[in-house]
Amino acid sequence: MSIKVYGIKNCNTIKKAFDFLESKGVSYEFIDYKKQKPTQELLNGFLTKTPLETLVNKQGTTYRKMDEALKAALEKVETAFPILIENSSMIKRPVITYPDGSLTLGFVPEKIEEKL
Repeated sequence: MSIKVYGIKNCNTIKKAFDFLESKGVSYEFIDYKKQKPTQELLNGFLTKTPLETLVNKQGTTYRKMDEALKAALEKVETAFPILIENSSMIKRPVITYPDGSLTLGFVPEKIEEKL
């Protein structure tokens, strides 16, 4: 089974996901947001399977440092996309997509294992 993992290579959560997948013998393709910015099309695809408020990483430093106007802009798809494209660290990591079209957000081994 081949899956896609989206995130930032130097993120500790991504490293945990890599270790977990490799321990299960799962092959995956990694898409690094720092080398390939997320597109509006990609984000739209994610949002067909998960709500915007779940996709936005509100636990990270980037979000906490934002002013209230930018935080408010992240509540609506139309205004959130430009922010997420330019600040990809604002997207919860990892986003893992599976051959059946489903996805998981964040590193939750139990949820990932259910999909494998």
